Amino acid sequence: MNLNSKFIITINRELGSGGRTVGRKLAEKLGVEYFDKVVIKALEERYHLSAEQIENLKGQDTGWWADFKRKMTFSDSEYDLNQTGIETEDVFRAETQILKALAKENSCIIAGRTAFYMFREHPNHLSVFIQASMLSRVARVAREQNMTKEQARLTIDKVDKMRENYVQEFTGTSRYDTRNYHLVINMDELTEAAAVDLILQYIRSMSV
Repeated sequence: MNLNSKFIITINRELGSGGRTVGRKLAEKLGVEYFDKVVIKALEERYHLSAEQIENLKGQDTGWWADFKRKMTFSDSEYDLNQTGIETEDVFRAETQILKALAKENSCIIAGRTAFYMFREHPNHLSVFIQASMLSRVARVAREQNMTKEQARLTIDKVDKMRENYVQEFTGTSRYDTRNYHLVINMDELTEAAAVDLILQYIRSMSV
């Protein structure tokens, strides 16, 4: 990987691992843009869906979308979801277009989504997966979201399942398959700053 040319770093991470913070700190170190919720925001504007609705749509099993259309209501009374024809595939295609448009402009870091798959053939791409033990993840989510440990564990299990369903459906692989990444980092014994230094050290070793 060459930092002197336009590059893309994708960071996939487990909820509660600290991966989002690592991505932001890495972007600051490298002086590039960091994209995460901006993708969801663009999808919201395109489809008039909330972030939570989009995340749910992305992660649910086949057939859930039909039930979603029957039950979900929107603040805009003139917006009729049944007339949109939106499917999970539409969200994936829109997300792909948005991410590739962002990456075409400048070097950047993209957290989450299926970016690791979208840019797998990019000539100057580094793919990172950040994980942590369940004990560590539960403690972090409980602390940051003011939950009990039981609530945090349920939230993690739900998000893990949603994200894995989405990745498997549209990439044909698992987000836990380490062959999808150049670098896998376990955060249990690391601070976010130390993880950033580890990624930078890896990049320097690739550039030799």
